[in-house]
Amino acid sequence: MRHLLNLFRNEEIAAPEAARQLNLSRRHFYDLYSDYLRACAYHQQDRWTPGVSGGNHQPPWPQAVTELFTKFLCARPPLSYSFAASEVHRRTGHKLDRATVRRWALAHHLAHAQPLVRPKAPVKRWQRQRIGELWQLDASPHPWFPGSKTQYPMLNLMDDCSRLFTGARLYERELLLSYFDFLPAAFAQHGLPLCLYVDYHSLFFTHSEDGLTQLGWALKFYDISLDYAPTPQAKGKVERNHQFWQHRLPALFAAEGIADLAPANGLIDSLRRHHNAHEKHRELAMTPLLAWKRAQKEGRTVLRPKPKCPWWAYVWSVRTRLKVASDGTVPVGSHRFPLTVPPGTPVIRCQHPDGRFTVLLHPPAHGKKPIRLLEYGSDSKVRV
Repeated sequence: MRHLLNLFRNEEIAAPEAARQLNLSRRHFYDLYSDYLRACAYHQQDRWTPGVSGGNHQPPWPQAVTELFTKFLCARPPLSYSFAASEVHRRTGHKLDRATVRRWALAHHLAHAQPLVRPKAPVKRWQRQRIGELWQLDASPHPWFPGSKTQYPMLNLMDDCSRLFTGARLYERELLLSYFDFLPAAFAQHGLPLCLYVDYHSLFFTHSEDGLTQLGWALKFYDISLDYAPTPQAKGKVERNHQFWQHRLPALFAAEGIADLAPANGLIDSLRRHHNAHEKHRELAMTPLLAWKRAQKEGRTVLRPKPKCPWWAYVWSVRTRLKVASDGTVPVGSHRFPLTVPPGTPVIRCQHPDGRFTVLLHPPAHGKKPIRLLEYGSDSKVRV
């Protein structure tokens, strides 16, 4: 052994060949070589001997853990090794790494037919140094549920500095109401960022000079600006988030028999929190939540708390300008309701993500308070 390590030190033999002759993995060979070099530093290489291995003293896995791994790896498609390890940790608290799961799968004939290959990022962009400075936002349609060809869009929101998933949710369609449901929930939980990094979707971008879409106006009302990515590749971080979910969710939904949006979104929220708190990011070498908290501790944050604004619920709604008809009514949903203002009065009808409709006398404006003329709830009750 000393002879082979000395040959490697003198560059007379390559590491793979030395490891093969010693019947060691490459990692264990380098561990052994580091110990040998410490002996060389004290001129004791001729008397150096390797330490004694402690052997495998790990207790056997609990039955619940092996049952979960069998379930996950037998699903079609199967969960990746890293995601299976993550799910077992989330559900049972038993922490294992990807390599251990792979070795177990190979020993039990449950290994993947071929490894999953991640495409390399074609564009790299400098990351922001403060949390809340830039959040990347994008939507990704995909057939998430087993046996279904319907592609539901997933909205993804991620902090550029810490890589924290600030939001992830499936919707039936990518509509303005979907964003009005998705964004304020993320802002209320994490705070208001300075800027959202988006593409040139018509919900974000208008060709009219100095014009704003209704979503852009709602963001500007709370001093959140939009930055437009020139290409999809420029949003590499959030695009990789799409791959993260697309590799994990279809397999997990197949294993759990989930085929509806409501239980799927409940599970996604649990997975998002677990990923933020427990899964290390390869580039940051720490979990997103730790990077987030470290930035807060160092004062590297520009986040603002949710404002105590009376217009909050109305800003995040689809607003339509109307005039009260000659009979004193306005259309709300499939009905017409009378108002207590004269005919011809301009009003604002707000459609909320939860199915409610509200009629206001004035549009949202700083320094004013909303005057609500009518509310038509999802419970079909009218409040004037």
